This record gives sequence, structure tokens and C-alpha cells, in this order.
Amino acid sequence: MKAFETTRVSIAMATYNGERYIEAQVRSILKQLGGDDEVVIVDDASTDRTRERIAAFADPRIRLHVNDRNEGVMRSFGRALRMTSGSIIFLADQDDVWLPGKRAALAEALHDAAVAVSDAQVIDGEGAIIAPSFMALRGGFRAGLAATLIRNRYLGCAMAFRRELLEVALPIPAGVPMHDMWLGAVSGLVGRTVYIDRPLMQYRRHEANVSPWRHADPVRMLLWRWQLARNVVARSMAVRCRVGGR
Repeated sequence: MKAFETTRVSIAMATYNGERYIEAQVRSILKQLGGDDEVVIVDDASTDRTRERIAAFADPRIRLHVNDRNEGVMRSFGRALRMTSGSIIFLADQDDVWLPGKRAALAEALHDAAVAVSDAQVIDGEGAIIAPSFMALRGGFRAGLAATLIRNRYLGCAMAFRRELLEVALPIPAGVPMHDMWLGAVSGLVGRTVYIDRPLMQYRRHEANVSPWRHADPVRMLLWRWQLARNVVARSMAVRCRVGGR
């Protein structure tokens, strides 16, 4: 048996009013997990039946935490990441679908990398493919802080990374645009990123998505990039001081 097949994996997911798609997503994930893997879900005070649909799986690999109040997607993902225990961590959204082989391919890619990212099909609310390649829409994948400041390609739901990344990435600063963009921006502090140039999941776009699909206004985008760069520099200095003090 290959090492990546026995490595313990954690899936970190944040949910909010996702009853329409959550069952299909969780089912597609559980099919690929081993007995020692886990799915850590933080529900951000949903008002629909999201939690009931998750609980109906009655699977011991699922760990569900419910926020007392709505805290937003970044804080919920931050909490989910802190709750994970696996040596490899995947991010997952509540409304996507994993394609067969995703866990194996990304875990294997992390044998000699800190972060692995795959391509994704883009689907609509009914599951029809509206774009065969998310990364093609982004002009191809580009790793590194400079490329991320220009245009983010670190699609969280298509990412997996070694646990070491959390040592520099947490806590997620409040001023950064999104959690996945932050994780991609600081990933260079722990190692290289590997890109798998084929779709390993279906990325769903619909009217209720939390993450933005269209660009924000130019002023806000510049502010986001400035906040991201400032926080990366600050975190890099903190890491260097911590290492130097050992």
C-alpha cells in the first residue's frame, strides 16, 4: 500500500444554509475517505435543515460544530482548520462535488510539496457543466505571492496542503479577502505548490454562493491586495522571529 493511501486526511468545511447541496457533497467526499480520515464541519448558525442533513449520515468520521451566532465564512473556516487533526488537510465547500480520485491524487502530490491544487469543472445549480476548466477561465494556474496579488488562482475547494501550513497561516487575519487566497499567499513560507492540470472536482456556481464570482470594484480590489500583501509581510517577519528565537 502506498504511503499517501494511509496518511490521515482531514476535510475542513464551513456550511451556512446549504441544505440543497450538502448531501451530494458530503456523499462524494465520504466515498473517497479511509476509516481514519475525518470531515470537520463548522456550521455558521444555519436557519435551514443543513445540520439535520449532515447528522443523517450518522458517520463517525464527521465532526460537526455549530456556531452560536453567524460569524462569516472566514472565521468559520478558521475554526474548522483549528479543529482538524490530520497531517493532510483539504478544504471543501458545501455545494460542490468531488470527482473520483481527488483524495488520492492530491495526497500523492503532497509527497514532496506543501500545497497541491487541481483544476475543476464549473457547474451550475442544476449540475450542468458550464465551463470544463476553472483555471482556463483564470488564464491558467500561477503560484506565488506576486501572481496571487494580480489574480488569485488558489481555489480553496480545489486545494490540499500539509499541516505545516497551518503553523504560519493561523490565525487568518481579518483584513484579507478570503481564506483560500490567504493560504495560497503564505504557502511559500513552508514549501512549493504543485498543480494538477485536470479537474478533480465540480465547482458549483449559483445564486446563493458566498464567495464572489464577479470582480469587486477596483478600489476594493486594490484595498484587498494591499491588506493581503501587508499581512503576508507581517506574518513572514513573525515566522522569521520565531525561528530565529529557537
